[in-house]
Amino acid sequence: MKQLMSGNEAIARGAYEAGVTMAAAYPGTPSTEILENMVEYKEHIYSEWSPNEKVAAEVAIGASIAGARSICAMKHVGVNVAADPIFTYAYLGVNGGFVLVSADDPSMHSSQNEQDNRYYAKFAKMALIEPSDSQECKDFLAEAYEVSERFDVPVLFRVTTRISHSKCIVELGERKEVGHKPYARNIPKFVATPAHAKIAHVKVEQKLKDMEQYANTSILNKIEENGSKIGIITAGIAYQYVKEVFGDQVSILKLGFTYPLPMDLIRYFASKHETLYIVEELEPFMEEQIKAAGIQCIGKALVPNIYELNPDIVAQSLLNEKTETKKVDVNVVPRPPVLCPGCPHRGFFYTMSKKKNTVVTSDIGCYTLGGMEPLNAMDTCICMGAGFSAGMGMAKAFEVSGRDNKVFGVLGDSTFFHSGITGAIDILYNKGKMVPVVLDNSITGMTGHQENPGTGKTLMGESTTQMDPTDIMKAVGFKVLVVDPCDLKAMDDAAEEAVKSEEPTAIVTKRPCVLIKGLPPFKNKCVVNRENCKKCKMCLKVGCPAVFFKDGTAYIEASMCVGCEVCKQVCKFNAIEKVGE
Repeated sequence: MKQLMSGNEAIARGAYEAGVTMAAAYPGTPSTEILENMVEYKEHIYSEWSPNEKVAAEVAIGASIAGARSICAMKHVGVNVAADPIFTYAYLGVNGGFVLVSADDPSMHSSQNEQDNRYYAKFAKMALIEPSDSQECKDFLAEAYEVSERFDVPVLFRVTTRISHSKCIVELGERKEVGHKPYARNIPKFVATPAHAKIAHVKVEQKLKDMEQYANTSILNKIEENGSKIGIITAGIAYQYVKEVFGDQVSILKLGFTYPLPMDLIRYFASKHETLYIVEELEPFMEEQIKAAGIQCIGKALVPNIYELNPDIVAQSLLNEKTETKKVDVNVVPRPPVLCPGCPHRGFFYTMSKKKNTVVTSDIGCYTLGGMEPLNAMDTCICMGAGFSAGMGMAKAFEVSGRDNKVFGVLGDSTFFHSGITGAIDILYNKGKMVPVVLDNSITGMTGHQENPGTGKTLMGESTTQMDPTDIMKAVGFKVLVVDPCDLKAMDDAAEEAVKSEEPTAIVTKRPCVLIKGLPPFKNKCVVNRENCKKCKMCLKVGCPAVFFKDGTAYIEASMCVGCEVCKQVCKFNAIEKVGE
């Protein structure tokens, strides 16, 4: 049976066929669809959205220790969060096979950096496997579990955006029931004390040597030889670009098992060619190791280490051939990303945009768009949880330096569950003079409406305990002001009250994302009363895509308006009305 599948769909299928029974993840582009598709196999695989990537890794590690084949998935920056348990588990070794999927994002389509997570495999001393299309995503995953259990190591399964989201025909197989390995208490193996770790490190180094020998004959590494004087070593999506540019004109060593590198195989391949190129996306991960082994090669001297590769870049880098293009004179209107019409975050950021001497430390989520024009109501965006923690640091720095800036630290509800609670505790414990704000829109919005601890549903569709950021902030010790952010007066009053309060005060804004399925249909949309409109353009300052000016006149696009009334509230001339009122 064959099926058109994305790389993420194929990874989920590969986990099913490989006999996996436990899966955990935190959603993050481009990895999100892996666990969303894992639910198809819920009769065989338990799957969960964990509160963050560290928890997801630990859940999967626990399942592996108990004897199950397990998998955890996350985007590349999520591995930063999960690194603590991952590094330790590489020392301990597995029981049931364990695979960590890292979905990297070259060109930062939906990320704050484009780090190359292949270095995690080298740094943590675990195996690295890289597929180059959807078929290999499925097939290589089965081999990843064999490697994990044979060598007693975690496996980093690295994909990139183009592999995760592109599709090809995949030939499906049957599920291999491997069962659970027996569990028995093994303190020297699984209790990571310094004394045990010293012994484990010696074993890890031997495992790396053993895996290198295995890699030399691995079915994941293959030579496509044609007698050419030029040889190219490549892996992952870069292989597809090399094939598109060169076809069968050069010899290719395609690597799927990329750490430890198969150095004997690479030496053999290099000996057959006068010139050896390394084509890899982002950093010179393979090139550095190959050169360190004394093998002459050319890589990043020609191939860029910034942004995604593509066939045109490969051709220009290695052949000095520039693809002929035609310039089309089209007046394309710039369309930067903005908050959706009716987004509940708009009222909060509009309120902040009017406040002088205010600093807003924000975070990763839909609400990051509050930093875009015309709102411009954001000072920082670093990582998940830093909306609170970085805000604490800035507030303390202002306090020490004698500045009176008011700091508002902002997280979404999913981000709050991810890594905001400890930051909230820090603010209270260390007497931070700042206002933590949770923008609760009742869903994990940015990655496509995944469930989280605040929705009352699990990934597998089961009803569960519904947690409220308000209750948690109260339990931590804050006085909490709950407000509808689209009520601009109430929002402004809450902000003022929080700043002036003598006791630690937090704000929780509550209004669901307008795109949540099952919400009542929108009624009473806003329209512009032409007679009252003074053309002051105040309505444009809320940054709603439904509101625009044409020929000097304000309009509201009816097909986009959801009747949130934010624009109506900023109009001083009552020129915006609700239909039917």
